[in-house]
Amino acid sequence: MRIYKYISIVALFLSLTGCGFYSFTGVTDTPNSFQVNFFQNNAPLIEPGLDIQFTNALQDLIQNQTSSNLVTSGGEVIFDGEIVEYRISPTTATANNRAAQNRLTIGVNVRYTDTKDEEKNFEQRFSFFVDYDGDALLTGSQRDSAWEEIFQRITQDIFQKAFADW
Repeated sequence: MRIYKYISIVALFLSLTGCGFYSFTGVTDTPNSFQVNFFQNNAPLIEPGLDIQFTNALQDLIQNQTSSNLVTSGGEVIFDGEIVEYRISPTTATANNRAAQNRLTIGVNVRYTDTKDEEKNFEQRFSFFVDYDGDALLTGSQRDSAWEEIFQRITQDIFQKAFADW
């Protein structure tokens, strides 16, 4: 029985390494350097600080998930864009015509430029939302946690689109 266990482990190892390097994030080749330009807030509803926090969130995610170096100019790949949506809207109502739940939606338009391979360039809109209690004000720590959740999803979607070979 033990020999079958060892043969299975070796077979699994060979099947994973036989096709070349693989990463569980789907990223197989990352650039030497990347540049994330400031994402200006052009949404109809302006929330102070949203632009710099989103820009930092995208920079942090790429730094944490790749070995690429962040540069301020001359990056091998360049992320550029703007925040185009910041909207709070009711999603469900009570019998008294009050919002039982609200939804915060943030949308970002991204232009990705790969200076080594133009076929990988894209421009796409990414958005995500968080629902919260209709009686709550979206301020302080509740706002910060909503932004963090939305940024986490949007930046991961941008990262997958830019670097994953899926």
